[in-house]
Amino acid sequence: MSVPSHHVVLRPPPFDQPPYPADTFAGQTVLVTGGGSGMGLAMALAFAQGGARVAIMGRSIERAEDGAAKVAATGAEVHAISGDVRQPDHVASAFDEAERVLGPVSLLANNAGANFPVLAENISVNAWNAVTRIAIDGTFLCSCELARRLIARGEGGAIVNNAAQYIWTGFPGDAHSAAAKTAQATMTRKLAREWAPFGLRVNAVAAGFFPHDSSVSGGRGGGIEPLQAMIPAGRTGSTWEFGWLAAMTCTPMLEGLTGQIIVQDGGESLRRSLLMPDFVPPRERVDGPWGWR
Repeated sequence: MSVPSHHVVLRPPPFDQPPYPADTFAGQTVLVTGGGSGMGLAMALAFAQGGARVAIMGRSIERAEDGAAKVAATGAEVHAISGDVRQPDHVASAFDEAERVLGPVSLLANNAGANFPVLAENISVNAWNAVTRIAIDGTFLCSCELARRLIARGEGGAIVNNAAQYIWTGFPGDAHSAAAKTAQATMTRKLAREWAPFGLRVNAVAAGFFPHDSSVSGGRGGGIEPLQAMIPAGRTGSTWEFGWLAAMTCTPMLEGLTGQIIVQDGGESLRRSLLMPDFVPPRERVDGPWGWR
């Protein structure tokens, strides 16, 4: 079914109308992991709209450079860096390079991640390690690298993590990613408590469905319309509104916010009803455990 025409569906403002002044992050440098595309690029663009200098880190330098070109189009200073967040030496080198080119890093967006639908018993060891290590090890290593530098300089800063609302819903086909994102959410609270005395805040945004070029959210038959009909808000998210919320958690306007996991999913995680469609076990779904291939 489609969303009835009489339902009120609230839309975000256009991309060129960010919810904060253009100088909000002036003089600051943010490092965005996996910022070359998708949700990471949305984060990078949002920080750029607030005046930040942006370092984009990715395993593929080509993708990082593609994202950097889009950020540069906003007029922001930007630099692309090649590196694997699972490797401590890569992380340290990325921060060194970002600070050499753009200036001291005080903001961090942990976005790098990987996910694909597969039943738990079919997840290979390599697949499990790839998904969990990027989200868990990568978030930890990058966060600690920033913290060490800020503490040594006697400065505060902010970290925002890209979490996922399905860590609470038992979404099928996501045992690897849900485990990793759950650890990331717990880490968000733990690090926030430990680093609060140094003025370093840590928050996360648990995103719902935000279709983009490299996502599978719109890959099912009929595109995103069936997804929108399933969401109480009547629509999937726009990547730039995710980017805005992520950047907002790092603004001076929210200096009292730390250790929080903010759910941004249009109410999808609240969708519980006696009149829901019949449940089809993941192994019996002809289109795969997510309901589409």
